[in-house]
Amino acid sequence: MEFLKELQDLIDTRKAEMPEGSYTTKLFTKGINKIAQKVGEEAVELVIEAKDDNDELFVNEAADLMYHLLVLLSAKNMRIEDVVKILEDRHRKA
Repeated sequence: MEFLKELQDLIDTRKAEMPEGSYTTKLFTKGINKIAQKVGEEAVELVIEAKDDNDELFVNEAADLMYHLLVLLSAKNMRIEDVVKILEDRHRKA
């Protein structure tokens, strides 16, 4: 979990500074619709890889999905901690 927070901190920094040549900057420049589209694409790719027996490809697609989700959260001015809180609250109610 700590690394996800660090990664989101980096993503938030990229959002604030918009350094040239950064893939994250490119995503933020294209806007929320493109970022959301990338999350959808990565989710579909993860599902496709889940059906096969290549664990390396599957976990790489999972990483891509997590990264793009963090970018989308940042674009919406939210953090992974917001998602974790929801999951914790749901768990307590169960």
